[in-house]
Amino acid sequence: MKHENAQSSFMRRASVLAGLKKHMHWVGSALATAGILFVALRLREYGGQINFKDFGWEIWWVVGGCALAYCIANHLMALAWWNLLAQFGTVTSQRWAIRTYGISQLAKYVPGNIFHLAGRQAMGMAAGVPGWTLAKSTFWELGLLAFAGALFSSLVLPLLVASLPLALGVGAFALAFAFILVGLATYLGSAAVRAFGLYVVFLAISGTLFVCLIETIFPSAVASSSSWIVLCGAYVVAWLIGLVTPGAPAGVGVRELVLVFLLQGLVGESELVLTIILGRVVTVVGDLLFFVLSSVQKKRQAIAVTP
Repeated sequence: MKHENAQSSFMRRASVLAGLKKHMHWVGSALATAGILFVALRLREYGGQINFKDFGWEIWWVVGGCALAYCIANHLMALAWWNLLAQFGTVTSQRWAIRTYGISQLAKYVPGNIFHLAGRQAMGMAAGVPGWTLAKSTFWELGLLAFAGALFSSLVLPLLVASLPLALGVGAFALAFAFILVGLATYLGSAAVRAFGLYVVFLAISGTLFVCLIETIFPSAVASSSSWIVLCGAYVVAWLIGLVTPGAPAGVGVRELVLVFLLQGLVGESELVLTIILGRVVTVVGDLLFFVLSSVQKKRQAIAVTP
């Protein structure tokens, strides 16, 4: 009798778990679909702000190349998340992590700025990854991204205080970067160190792509390597403020406002506005490409290992 009751209880729990996983799949799919819709709306909006007849083919080659590079750079974000999952006790395949991250990431364009996180949580739980592990990885992802973005703030010091040399900002960047790496290695582990390093590289690539666009549209703004560093830092700082602003989907509006404030006088207003619009096209198309590449990958189940 006891054996039958235990078996019945096990079957009920299994049924509830199966139903929960099914609903998590639906939630993840719904958020991904919503993300596609909002991306389409964003592209339509940006397209209406650009006079395509004024552009030569060389500009579109640069925009297309930057979008492809941004798509590839997104894989670094997915690999960083994969490392964080491992740090907190869940080992998955890289392919599963990239696929899940890429599909859910598009939902960041949905107003609210949290739905990509909710979608990833749902898809992970549906694949059998413990919910608490997913929540911790998200918390640490946001924290490490904030620290990584904050590193670049030292690079914009010459924009705020003209008397401060760029070398001082670069030195502060290197010192803070080393300090954070040591702290992560001491209190978390090597996987967290790798994740943080990947976030810094991703942000550096993102800033570099923005500078490429500025140089294409307004070459005189990028007169030296120092200009590259400062402009890259300004973009990442604007990105960070957009990230931490509640309710701004993918930092839309906030990032642009900060860039206009930081770069006024350094870049012509009309050229800066055009660069900002093209920069948004690059990130949106890059995210869309990443979503498509992630979606066509063969679906694989996560393998959860909890110590």
